[in-house]
Amino acid sequence: MVQKAFVTSKDRNVPQDKIRNVGIIAHIDSGKTTTTERILFYTGRSYKIGDIDEGTTQMDWMTQEKERGITIVSAATTTFWKDVRINIIDTPGHVDFTAEVERSLRVLDGGIVVFDAEEGVQSQSETVWRQADKYKVPRVCFINKMDKLGANFEGTVSEIRDRLGANPVIITYPIGKEDSFKGVIDLITKKVMIWDQDAEGTKYTISDEIPDDLKDVVSKHRAVLIEKVAETDDKLLEKYLNQEEISVEEIKSALRAATISYKIIPVFCGTSLRNKGVQPVLDAIIDYLPSPQDLKEIKGINPNTKKEEFRKLTLDEKFSALAFKIQLDPHVGKITYARIYSGELKSGTYIYNVSKKKQERVSRLLLMHANQREEIDKAYAGEIVVLVGPKETSTGDTLSDQNNPILLERIIFPEPVISLSIEPKTKADQEKLSYSLQRLSEEDPTFRVKVDQETNQTIISGMGELHLEILVDRMKTEMGMHANIGKPQVAYKETITKLAEAEGKYIKQSGGRGQYGHCLLRLEPLGRNEGFKFVNAIKGGAIPSEFIPSVEKGVREALEKGVLLGYPMTDLKVSLYDGSFHDVDSSDIAFKIAGSMAFQEGAKRAGLTLLEPIMKLEVTVPEEYMGVAIGDISSKRGKILGTEARGKSTIIKSYVPLAELSGYVTILRSLTQGRGITYMEPSHYEEVPQNIIQTMSDKKF
Repeated sequence: MVQKAFVTSKDRNVPQDKIRNVGIIAHIDSGKTTTTERILFYTGRSYKIGDIDEGTTQMDWMTQEKERGITIVSAATTTFWKDVRINIIDTPGHVDFTAEVERSLRVLDGGIVVFDAEEGVQSQSETVWRQADKYKVPRVCFINKMDKLGANFEGTVSEIRDRLGANPVIITYPIGKEDSFKGVIDLITKKVMIWDQDAEGTKYTISDEIPDDLKDVVSKHRAVLIEKVAETDDKLLEKYLNQEEISVEEIKSALRAATISYKIIPVFCGTSLRNKGVQPVLDAIIDYLPSPQDLKEIKGINPNTKKEEFRKLTLDEKFSALAFKIQLDPHVGKITYARIYSGELKSGTYIYNVSKKKQERVSRLLLMHANQREEIDKAYAGEIVVLVGPKETSTGDTLSDQNNPILLERIIFPEPVISLSIEPKTKADQEKLSYSLQRLSEEDPTFRVKVDQETNQTIISGMGELHLEILVDRMKTEMGMHANIGKPQVAYKETITKLAEAEGKYIKQSGGRGQYGHCLLRLEPLGRNEGFKFVNAIKGGAIPSEFIPSVEKGVREALEKGVLLGYPMTDLKVSLYDGSFHDVDSSDIAFKIAGSMAFQEGAKRAGLTLLEPIMKLEVTVPEEYMGVAIGDISSKRGKILGTEARGKSTIIKSYVPLAELSGYVTILRSLTQGRGITYMEPSHYEEVPQNIIQTMSDKKF
């Protein structure tokens, strides 16, 4: 049986129930991109299967992706299966590019989570699962690499339940494993699917002949499936308790409703590389993941009334969309990826950027297939398209009809944890460097650029060493910008530990009009990750309202420079509660300086301390190296959280300060004769011990 269903994307105004917006998410090396490539092949979108090792994948199109064999940027494409339009986003698996996953999940309606059958639920699997939970994305699981040595299907299902707190339900059960894996059994229909070895997975036979050695296990898991599905539907539960027959259609219908409402996670299995088990996942996208029609509406705020509003995800509603990604295309210039939630959009028309309060012109509309473009005249509700023309729009902005604005929930990105200095090879390239960095920061919301006022160095910050390495490489290959880079530096932050008050008074008389600014500030510590809050507590007009923003500006500038060791400050509240002014001499600049002076003075009295990023570190080592690996982590101020056996290896889980992890991959390899594997991701900030702060202070001064 050959499964092919390809409809050209020209016929795009398909009914809402015939659209699926899905993302493929996973831990690095789980087979995410390989799965996407098979989906494109079986749906007729591509006519040759892309191979990661050969660098011929469609979705990993960047030079850096082909060289490293990893996904760096999320790539979007559109294809059709059984007359249903599927918009797919293939996301990165490496933790350094977590922003790509975050912004993709924000606009998707459903997700396919890919797991390695031997590795089970890995660290990044947990991270992307939490991200999907945050945005309430219904998902199905695909346990990939069933042909791999050590593949453990039921063990991985147990981990999905235990580690992720999910309710997995097996839909396809494997026939064989490792070298003997040849097909799957659909537990709902009790059909057996065996793939032809030589037909690139396009041909498979379907029969009713369940192998004798699997009849009991299939019967057991099918009974569990029916029980779990029945528990989510009152009518089915009644039938189940009365021991009445439940039809295939009833099971599928209830399973769809349970998946969309996050009660059940359908689980499939296969091996994408060997072209087995992918078609049932395609069917699952249609059968169980939601269409815009299922989701019915989206919530936002009316910027005029500040009240909550809902907008139906239909064509006849007023236009609304969310810009979730900015990219700089060498041929077209700045392009904006947007998910259209309601209404329609024509090329050559104006739209309103609600977040920026600016009108933007959309000169062209494009459908993207990775880095290939297809020009279109109109875009409809439910679509993911690219806008050419908007200049002010950035990631997370809401776009809408100007007369009917709505502000959708923004995307919140994690803070960078590592920095390095960068300078051009020649002085003449300084301007080019600034331009290149600006372009990259427009694209990537987790990439920050600032100039150190003391040293005049340009400092770039990101989510990890690989993240910054890729960006510097892109500057070289895409923009012809060669630069010298410094050693990676940890992104420390400063904060306060106690309440303090301070006065800032700036008086200057130099003939003619003088300067007068006077303010009193109260500084209070906040909890971790609460950021900075400025409160205007002025009563009785002690400071005129027009000068209060100037005080805040002065505080914010001082905040950015830091007081203890020059690192940005966070997790504190500043209240402006008193002051005075002069009818003639008071000015914005005077109050700004006064605000900065008061803040610096107050911070010195408020128990200054330093915060450092703590990494969640997972190390997988053979059993015999467990002791030496734990000893090394402990010597790095690490906190061991526990260990977990997986086959003949041990996974050591810990929290370790980032400052201690420079070159850790190399250290681990030497400790374990090259057999240790490491995974780390930013976790939280903690106070730095006083003796280390003192050492850092001595070095600086």
